[in-house]
Amino acid sequence: MLKDITIGQYFPGNSPIHRMDPRAKIVFMAIYILELFLAGNLQAMAVSILFILISYQVSGIPIKMVLKSIKPVLMLILFTGVLNMLFVDGNVLFQFGFIRITDQGIFYAVVMAVRIICLIAGTTLLTYTTSPIVLTDGVERLMEPLGALHVPVHEIAMMMTIALRFIPTLIEETDKIMSAQKARGADFESGGLMDKAKSLVPIMIPLFVSSFRRADELAMAMECRCYHGGVGRTRMRQLKYSAVDYAGLALSLLAVAGVVVLNGLFPSIY
Repeated sequence: MLKDITIGQYFPGNSPIHRMDPRAKIVFMAIYILELFLAGNLQAMAVSILFILISYQVSGIPIKMVLKSIKPVLMLILFTGVLNMLFVDGNVLFQFGFIRITDQGIFYAVVMAVRIICLIAGTTLLTYTTSPIVLTDGVERLMEPLGALHVPVHEIAMMMTIALRFIPTLIEETDKIMSAQKARGADFESGGLMDKAKSLVPIMIPLFVSSFRRADELAMAMECRCYHGGVGRTRMRQLKYSAVDYAGLALSLLAVAGVVVLNGLFPSIY
């Protein structure tokens, strides 16, 4: 199961989206999130879904990777859907005591689930097509104006780099610990919810110990190399916008404009 988690992973490629400047891709993602929240009817939602599907097709990332990225938040999606089914008014389809399911509730549950899935697909496309180092470099460059307000821009970018870099490492470490515990007779599948929660304790303790040890080793290595933050730091790769970046941003803005037009032409679902 842990091997299916793709958060923070980068898939090298040479697609137009891979070649985009990280700053443009971050803005691209922000515009798409805005597009999702602006979509107020089924037609506008269809445009948002079509836009992310085309983006994945252009990037060369298999669409099945989206399904893998959904697994860690599947319970959140189901919980959101259940809340919408139970607490949205409409024509009652089923009622048992205080439990009441309406047609509008089911409709809103599906819409919210699709919106969350598109949101996850849009954000993971950014990490799939951008290496952690390049991504945090783009974040740092976008946040540079905040340095005038004494915001520790470089330190924030460094923390992002370390966090993204060690997500796959911690997942691999967790998988090794679980395999070792299973070899000793541990059972993580049977029992109720409380039993499953208790069975995670032998995993969490060595994982925390390993994480703190890695953090201490990393801090020691940075001190030995006389790391002093971004003062006087140079960059091996100079970020520069290209025609691909402008084209991607123009298409994303065009999609937002299409969503706004469709919102005016068709009735809202809310």
